[in-house]
Amino acid sequence: MTSPGAGSQAERAGRRLRRVRQMLRDAGKRLPPAQRLKEGLTHAAMSTAAALIAYLPTQALGLREGFWAAITAISVVQSEFGATRTTARDQFVGAAIGGTIGVAVASATGQTLASFAFAAAVSVLSAWLLNVASAARLAGITATIILLVPHPGTSAQHMMLSRISEVSWGVTVAIAIVWLAARLTRRGAGG
Repeated sequence: MTSPGAGSQAERAGRRLRRVRQMLRDAGKRLPPAQRLKEGLTHAAMSTAAALIAYLPTQALGLREGFWAAITAISVVQSEFGATRTTARDQFVGAAIGGTIGVAVASATGQTLASFAFAAAVSVLSAWLLNVASAARLAGITATIILLVPHPGTSAQHMMLSRISEVSWGVTVAIAIVWLAARLTRRGAGG
């Protein structure tokens, strides 16, 4: 049971957090062009390196659709290590939720349009109920991939395991690249 006013405390904290995020976005927009270029080049280099490193060994790792690892790596890479970890968690949790629900629905009802709609809705709702709302859209996307992307000769269960494996590999590479870049930047700055 929550204490009286807990909801309003949570709402106030949420509003403050949204204001701080907006202030940070606004500050980034006011960076001088040379600084935006420098930060953009750094982000582009990290994203490209992560995508290549995630994609190149996928066949050797037994991952049939390595492009998902590359896409995941690009989407996880952020300018800061903390933000990268949060995005990585969301990618993995979203894939696990959407994959599990997508497989359960496909196994129970087949791959129909109604099954897809149901799986996508339940995946998003489940992320919210598990208190990982930031992973909700990724859960819905994974359920969509399992129920709408044709995969002849492959079961929904195999598709889920492949998707989670590819996401996990892309997440791991992205975290490693950003961690390494942060260490190199600190070392180059003398700290």
